[in-house]
This record gives sequence, C-alpha cells and structure tokens, in this order.
Amino acid sequence: MAELNNVEDGDLEAGLSPVEQAAIVLLSIGEEQAAAVLRCLERDELMEVTQVMSRMSGIKVDTVKSALQSFFDDYRQQSGLHGASRSYLKRSLDLALGSDIANSVLNSIYGDAIRPKMARLQYASPKWLAEFVSSEHVQMQAVFLAFLPPALASQILEALPVEGRELVLLNMARLDEIDRDVLHELEELVGRCLAALDTQSASVEGVRQVADILNRLQDNRAGMVELLRAHDPAVVSQIEMSMYDFFILSRQTEQVISRLLDDVPLEQWAIALKGAEAPLRDAILAAMPRRQAQSFEDLMRRSGPVPMSRIEQTRREIMTTVKELADAGEIDIQLFAEATAE
Repeated sequence: MAELNNVEDGDLEAGLSPVEQAAIVLLSIGEEQAAAVLRCLERDELMEVTQVMSRMSGIKVDTVKSALQSFFDDYRQQSGLHGASRSYLKRSLDLALGSDIANSVLNSIYGDAIRPKMARLQYASPKWLAEFVSSEHVQMQAVFLAFLPPALASQILEALPVEGRELVLLNMARLDEIDRDVLHELEELVGRCLAALDTQSASVEGVRQVADILNRLQDNRAGMVELLRAHDPAVVSQIEMSMYDFFILSRQTEQVISRLLDDVPLEQWAIALKGAEAPLRDAILAAMPRRQAQSFEDLMRRSGPVPMSRIEQTRREIMTTVKELADAGEIDIQLFAEATAE
C-alpha cells in the first residue's frame, strides 16, 4: 500500500480493467509476495501487468478498496473454501492471542448470530417454551437453555418434566465448545419456535391477561364471565381454563386440598403431578396423612414415564372437578396469589 501512496498525482480513469485490478492487488501486497505471483505468470501476462503497474498514479483509496474487494469476491467464488471449523479457529487464535482471549473471541463469534433471535423468546411463556422443546434431545435442550438468560432458563427447566431435568443440567455443565453443526440445529429450532410463537402468542397472552384480570375482580366475577360467554363462548372456555390453571392448587388451603383428595382418585393425582413444580407437589403431599403420602410417592415411582398429552388431559379433568365444586360453593378457591404482610 505504501507503493501506491508514492505514485505520481493523477486520477485513474473510472472502470478498472481486470489487468488494472490485478496491478493494484500486486502493488498492495508488498514486493516479496508480488514477486512470488509474477513468477507464476506467462511472459506476455507478466509484461502486460508490470507495464500497467509502472504507469499507475494517483490511485484513490476507494479505488484500491474496490479492486481488493473484487479480488476477494472472485477468490471466494472460485476457491471452494468454506468457513473455518471451530477447532481450526481455536488453534489459530490460541497462537495469536492466547487461550483465554481466544475462548472469549470464539464464544462471541459463535454466539452473536443466534443471540438476537434468542432474545425474542423472552416474550414467550416459559411453560410454552418448555412444551415446545420437550421433544428435543436432552443435549439440544441444554444448548437451548445455555443461550437464554438464567432467569428464563430456570423457569423453563422447572416447566420440563421432573424426570430428566438433572440430565439437562448435566449436559449444560459439560458444554465447552459448541460446533457449527450444533449451532445450525439450534438456529433451526429457534426459527421453528419463533414461527409458532408469531401465530400463537397474541391470543394466548390475551387470554392469560383477561384471566388474571377476572381472577382479581372482587365483585360479580361470575356475572362478568357470563356476559363474556354471551359474546364468545369459545374464548370464554379458554379464559376459564387459564383461570383454573393446575398450578393454582399450590396456594389452596389444606382443607380445600383434602376435599379434592376425597373427590379425585389417587391414580389421577399420580399422573397429574408428573413433572409438576415442587411447591404444588409439596402442597398435595402435605394434605395427606403420612402413611398415605408414602404410598402415594411409591405409586408415582411405579407408574413410570407418562406422555405429556395424558398428563395435561388428567390435569384438565381435575381442574374441571375443582371448578364444579367452586361453582357449587363447596370449596373456596384462591385464584391468585394475594399479597401478604407481617
């Protein structure tokens, strides 16, 4: 490049020929490298390009950049080279920067492309995300959670089936280098997730918001629900399902849960509590006599893995019973967590 800066003043005509571009590249790479290239040329080619090199003057920086960019574009198209593997970059950066800095650079390179997409997932329900990734291999679940903020990752982990959570954490702890192929699979998973979220999030979040509002109404909640039902029975069914989410059982009194244990067979509870959050399981077990609680835990262990579809169906059946008892005035359900003070 110093050679280019020392040429005489004058502007190169617009529209560089291939030979002129070659001359700029040769002037830019230094004498030794240019000599190595010139040795590979035929006599006529050598004479042509060196004559152009000798005549060049006043080459603007933008012209040089354009010629070099054109050269590299042509090179990429014809070379057949692909992106460097992580191991190749690791060895190169280790030599150039040292191991610690190299690891930091690699983590940035391999993570920056996917992080903006992952950031959009923060607006999705952790429970919905857990259901979406539950069918993925445990290693992919671990990579998925590793790229999310810890707060969201922990909520998703808690919504995954209890059986297998420790394997997800173990795979996360063992993550060191994430190869290009794994990142590509992660990108495809996130893409599918975002596509599904784009079609579902508006209605799901709207239903949840209305359910939370209705749960906090102090006066004539049932009357408001019936007014809504007259306009749209289908959406009211979704609202009621959201109002009577299975997790609300964790904040009921021991008397309410005892009544539910009388009305719902233990076999159903054993299925419904598969993969349930610890506070909910603890609340149900605390309402049982100690011997019954021990028998129930044995029953859950013996029942083994259960498909999520059956678990969700059983939970809906239990909550239907809860709603029927509440509507009949036989139990007093606390639909939302009330603020407390000491």
